[in-house]
Amino acid sequence: MSAKVTLTVTQGSLKGRQFIFEDRTTCLIGRSSDCQLKLPNDELHRTISRYHCLLDINPPDIRVRDFGSKNGTYINDQKIGQRRQNQTAKEGVKMTFPEHDLKEGDGIKIGKTVFEISIEGVREGDKSDFTNFPNKSSSMGATLVEGSPATWEKSDFQDRIKNLIQQAKRGEINLLSLRDYTILKVLGQGKSSEVYLALDDRSGELVAIKMMLPQVIVSQRAREEFMREAENTKTLNHPNIVKLKDEGYFNGAFFFTLEYCHGGSVLDLMKQRGGKLSCDEAVPIILQALDGLEYAHNAEIPYLKKEDGTLRKGRGFVHGQIKPDNIFLANVSGSPQVKIADYGLAKAFDLAGLSGQTMSGDTAGIPIFVPRQQVINFNYSKPEIDVWAMAATAYNMLTGTYPRDFTNKDPFLVVLQTNTVPIREREPSIPKEIAEVIDLALRDTPEIYFKTAADFKLALLKVI
Repeated sequence: MSAKVTLTVTQGSLKGRQFIFEDRTTCLIGRSSDCQLKLPNDELHRTISRYHCLLDINPPDIRVRDFGSKNGTYINDQKIGQRRQNQTAKEGVKMTFPEHDLKEGDGIKIGKTVFEISIEGVREGDKSDFTNFPNKSSSMGATLVEGSPATWEKSDFQDRIKNLIQQAKRGEINLLSLRDYTILKVLGQGKSSEVYLALDDRSGELVAIKMMLPQVIVSQRAREEFMREAENTKTLNHPNIVKLKDEGYFNGAFFFTLEYCHGGSVLDLMKQRGGKLSCDEAVPIILQALDGLEYAHNAEIPYLKKEDGTLRKGRGFVHGQIKPDNIFLANVSGSPQVKIADYGLAKAFDLAGLSGQTMSGDTAGIPIFVPRQQVINFNYSKPEIDVWAMAATAYNMLTGTYPRDFTNKDPFLVVLQTNTVPIREREPSIPKEIAEVIDLALRDTPEIYFKTAADFKLALLKVI
C-alpha cells in the first residue's frame, strides 16, 4: 500500500472537510485566494494570515512551516517555536523558521480551525535494491536499508563508484551505463548528487558522470517514474543542451553519463570575472540558452503519463531548475557554445519524492530563481517558469545579486508577497532598454509576462 496523508477539519467553519495527499507536493494554508487550502477571508478568521503556513508533504512524511504569522501555528495546542538566527562561517546569518514534523493523530490549530493528521501506509523500498552490494555499511535507522546510499559517507562516494565500475567491467553487475568508463576526478557536489569527470575507455572521450543519491528509501514507483523522465530527457538533441548519453540505477543510486563541457559553468565564469558579467558577455549566453529552452519546450515527449496511469506521447520538456550553475560553456569547432545542463533531472527527482522535503528543514534552499507560481504550486511545470528563471539568471549574471531581497525574511513568503527589485537599482550601468526587458521578464504577478523563450529572446534582440 502506498503512503497517504489526510487532513480532516475537526473544528471551524470547514468542519468535516478532508484534504488527501498521495504524492510529493506542498500546500499553502491561509486566507489568500491562491492558497491550495484556502480559509475564509472573514471576521471569524481575521487572526489567520493571508499566507499563514506551508505543509511540505512527501507521504508518509509531513512537516508544517509557519511563515512568521502574528498569531502562530499550534500543534496539539503547543505553539511551534519562534524563528531564530544560526551563525555559520560559510553562510553568515541564516534564518531558521518555525517548523514541526507531524505524526499520526497530531492536530494543527490555525486560528479557530483545527486539522487532524492521518497517515496511512509506509514508504516501501524497491525490492531490487541493496543486494550483492560490496562493503555494506550499517543501517542508520529503521527506515534505512543496509548499504543504502543514505548511509554513505561523502568521502566514500568516489571509492564506491570506482568499485561499481570495476564490478561492471568484470560483468559481476549489470550496469551498462558505467561499464566502459574510468573515473578521473570529482567535478562537483550537491546535496543529492555528485558529478565526476570520466574517460570513455572505448573512444578516449571525456564525459561527465552524475550520481544522484535519494534522501529517502526508493520505492519501485518512484524509481520507475524518475527513470521514465530520464528516458524522455535522453531524446533531447540540441546544440544548446547537454546531451544525456546513458542512465542506470543500482542499489538505490542513479547514474547518468553526460556530455562534458570543458568551459565550466556560467557561475564559474562569474567568479572568474569578480562576481558578475558585462552585458557584452552575458547577453550572448542568455540568447543561446533561450534557444535551448525554446527547442525543449516544443520537443516531443515519448512517455507522458496520463491520469489513468497509461503512457502516451506528449510535447514540451520543462527544466525546472534554470540557474547559473546549470548553464555550461563549451568550445565546439572553435566557437563558444552555451549548453543547459541537468535538463529536467533535478525537477523530476524532486517530483518523484526522492529529494525528501525540499521546501523546509535545514537543507531547504532559497527560491532565488523560482517564480511565485512554483512556490504556490510545487507541481507547476509550465514552460514559462523556465523563462522566468532565465530572466532571474540574467539578473544574477549582470548584477551579482538576486532579483528579490531575502534578508532576514522567510524566503518563500518574500516570493509570495514582494516584487523583484528593478535591475538598474542593483547595477545602474546596464543599458536602460535591456534593463526594461529583463524587468518585464521578471513579472510574475498575477502571471508571468513572457510565456515562451522565443518571446523573451525576441524582446532582447530588439534592444541590443
